[in-house]
Amino acid sequence: MLAAAIALTVYNIFGQARAEKKSSELVAHITAELPQRDVSDIPNYIINPDIEMPTKEIDDIECIGILELPSLGLELPVASSWSYSLLRSTPCRYEGSAYKNNLIIAAHNYSSHFGKLKSLHTGDTVSFTDMEGNVFRYEVAEIETLKPTAVEDMKSGDWDLTMFTCTIGGQSRVTVRCKIK
Repeated sequence: MLAAAIALTVYNIFGQARAEKKSSELVAHITAELPQRDVSDIPNYIINPDIEMPTKEIDDIECIGILELPSLGLELPVASSWSYSLLRSTPCRYEGSAYKNNLIIAAHNYSSHFGKLKSLHTGDTVSFTDMEGNVFRYEVAEIETLKPTAVEDMKSGDWDLTMFTCTIGGQSRVTVRCKIK
């Protein structure tokens, strides 16, 4: 039992290190390729909020942008869709769109991803930059804990941005709700 516990711990430590490295590489690629926006141009999403968020494939991962949580010191890429294998590398869009003010992002509870999400406070700022350089600024409005089976609760409400992760052991989900500033 002790050997199995040590093996699992080592596996998790290496998984977190891999995810941190991959996220840093993706952020560097995305940042280097973000276009400079002319502030006098009206962004496409304002004219047509129903358009799909643009993606950029980097290292076989389709990304929609960068999520920044300054109070946690995090700058993270966001994959365009989620899967369990993608969550091992990067936060993922669970569903929604920044353009429709209903973006939901999921990530593992690695300390380099959403492991510190519960440390956010009401009023903290969060930003998301899409692949066209449009920046969306949010403010944390509510932090709640949901049961892992409460999928409809996760998706409900009038929140512009929702971020969530499981707690250690997967007994519940830390859920952060944000409103656009």
